[in-house]
Amino acid sequence: MLPLSIINKNLQPVVKNKLHTMNTETILLLLVIGLAAGILSGMVGVGGGLIIVPALVFFLGFTQHQAQGTSLGLLLLPVGILAVINYYNKGNIDIKVVAVMSIAFVLGGWIGSKIALSLSQESLKKIFAIFLFYVAFRFLHWDQAIVKWIKGLVS
Repeated sequence: MLPLSIINKNLQPVVKNKLHTMNTETILLLLVIGLAAGILSGMVGVGGGLIIVPALVFFLGFTQHQAQGTSLGLLLLPVGILAVINYYNKGNIDIKVVAVMSIAFVLGGWIGSKIALSLSQESLKKIFAIFLFYVAFRFLHWDQAIVKWIKGLVS
C-alpha cells in the first residue's frame, strides 16, 4: 500500500516540478514502481507503458511526456537482461526475430517520439488511454462481443 503522504487530499500528484525531488518517499515509490514493472514484464512481457507511465503520472506528478521518456530510458538500458536470459534458456526467444524487431523499434521509437513531443499533454493522454482500452478489449475478447452485439442490433 502506498504511503498516504504521496497523494494530497485532492488526489493531485505531490510532485509537479520538472526536476523531481528525490526524497525517501519518492525513491521508495520509484523502487516499488520499478519492481512492479519488472515483475509484470517478466511475467507477461509488458511493464514500461502499462505500469511505469501511469504510475509516474498518477503518483509522482510526471507529465505524460516525462513519464514516457522515463519509461523509454529504462528500455534503453539492459534492465531486463535477467528475464531475457531466463526466457532464452527455455527456448522462448528467437534472436533473429528480436534483431529484426529491434531495428524497426529504433526507427519506430524515433518517429513515435517526434509525434508524441509535438502533441499536447491532453492529446497524448487520450491516445495513451485509448491504446490501453483497445489492448484490454482485445485481450478480453470484448471486441468480438461488441461486434456480435452490433450485428444483432442491425439484423
